[in-house]
Amino acid sequence: MAVRRIRVYGDPVLREKARDVEEVDESARGVAQDLLDTLREGEDGIGLAANQIGETVRVIAVAPPNEAGERTVPRAFINPRIVEKGGRILSEEEGCLSVPGIYEVVKRPDRIRVQGLTVDGEEIDEEHTGMAARVFLHEVDHLNGVLFVDRVSPLRRALIKKKLQAFLD
Repeated sequence: MAVRRIRVYGDPVLREKARDVEEVDESARGVAQDLLDTLREGEDGIGLAANQIGETVRVIAVAPPNEAGERTVPRAFINPRIVEKGGRILSEEEGCLSVPGIYEVVKRPDRIRVQGLTVDGEEIDEEHTGMAARVFLHEVDHLNGVLFVDRVSPLRRALIKKKLQAFLD
């Protein structure tokens, strides 16, 4: 399909809650393919949500690193839901293609179970740990209008306020 422009901090679409995909049709598959194409085009991204390309539907693409630290083949998920969280709460640095140049420590559980649909409408029910769990949590946050900078401590948010303001100017 197409490589799309990634929306950056300050764009209102990033704060919108995405709506469920009612039917896995050509439109939904098109958004999924655009996410995959856009994610493959970039060298740094390991996940992307539909809001980030201006679409307010619940579709994500993820390519978390494997055990060797190499980015995996991107996969699309339609209507992803985190149905279980567990394990330890880990504080790890995160970044975001929609907030370029800013990296902050975010606390997240290191184990999740995610359900959703493939682009063929087949049900998915998977468990993920470590970085893969973090990627899913980050991207599902996007679908709910939440950015990783919303999850940092108030002190850190105050310290990066000027950097964030630069996106709005």
